[in-house]
Amino acid sequence: MNEVNTDDQKKRGISRLALVGTLSLGLAVVLAVTGIVSRKHAAKALARETNEAAIPTVAVIKPRIGGMQPTLVLPGDVEAWYWAPIYGQVSGYVKIWYKDIGARVKKGDLLAVIDTPELDAHVKQAKAQLAKAKAQEQLAEITSKRWDALWQTGLKQRFEPVSRQATDVTDYDLAAARAATMAAKGELDRLEALEKFKYLVAPFDGVVTARRTDVGAFVKANGVSNQPEMFEVADIHMMRVYVRVPQTYASQIHVGMKAELHVPGMPGKVFPATVNTTSYAVNLDSRTLLVELWVPNPRYELYPGTYAEVYFHLTPRPNAVEIPSSALIFQDRGLQVATVGRGNRVRLQNVTIGRDMGSNVIVISGLKPSEWVIDSPPDTLNEGDLVRVVGHHGVFPGLETKPEQISDAH
Repeated sequence: MNEVNTDDQKKRGISRLALVGTLSLGLAVVLAVTGIVSRKHAAKALARETNEAAIPTVAVIKPRIGGMQPTLVLPGDVEAWYWAPIYGQVSGYVKIWYKDIGARVKKGDLLAVIDTPELDAHVKQAKAQLAKAKAQEQLAEITSKRWDALWQTGLKQRFEPVSRQATDVTDYDLAAARAATMAAKGELDRLEALEKFKYLVAPFDGVVTARRTDVGAFVKANGVSNQPEMFEVADIHMMRVYVRVPQTYASQIHVGMKAELHVPGMPGKVFPATVNTTSYAVNLDSRTLLVELWVPNPRYELYPGTYAEVYFHLTPRPNAVEIPSSALIFQDRGLQVATVGRGNRVRLQNVTIGRDMGSNVIVISGLKPSEWVIDSPPDTLNEGDLVRVVGHHGVFPGLETKPEQISDAH
């Protein structure tokens, strides 16, 4: 009886051990499978997070329509209608001057007188040389006439009181004397013409804008290149204004076009201007067109050398848009902007800038008002890259966008 119970107990113990082993093995398998599945899910989640983290987040804005203002403002240089520096043409000393800076003069008004003792002596000498030449001419003429008369008498009476050779000599002496008289007169005329330069006069109606001489100042003519001009005279009844227009706007500037001149220091004062001509050539260094405008100045309010701002009233560009300067990309292929297209993919587009206003720029071609522009695009951004879009609250406030909105818009 005891042996039977002992055997049953042994059998039950073995069954329990087998059950525990089976359970342990199953638990181990379950744990292993669970661990593998968990690691796979973690790996997928990590990969998904890594891929999402690799997608750059960008802020987008829409270009502002009608950003191109119809007025183009450019710096201009105001110059006199006529301007002339007055130099001394003869050597001497300033005897007296009559016109100071700011004096209004008429053509021919006397500005100063130069004392020229050396030139005066040369004039006297030239006059004496001319008188001597005239006397020698008169003597040669009398001699020539006498010898010609004797020669004619000999021909009639068939004898030769004088030879033909001697007669010809007197004739040529007369010709030489006449030439000497003309030379002496020419030298006197030259010196008398120089003597007129002792009197410095205004070449036209205008204003004396500079006087760089004084009584007793030495004036050296002929060969002194570093000697300053004695006076400057400017005609300022009408002014010439020179403006360099960027090549982008050159086609919109034409002769007869009206403009406005604004001068710093004269707020509210507007001077009407008219385009007179252009250089009809774009400067290779600055890519600008030189434009000349005429501005009436009846009250002498404008001064030569003044800095001014010229307002050109241009024809508005319907396709022009305004974007922040931070949206521009400078690459080897030219100036570009990055836009977000269908599926939140990046598109790089070449654009042309019409005007740089500092923080903003005017784009006149290459960008549509309906396109979404990436502001401050990363340097690593390439064509076709996927981006994550957020709103922008900078230059153009009030824009809240989502990626699906952009996708639907395109």
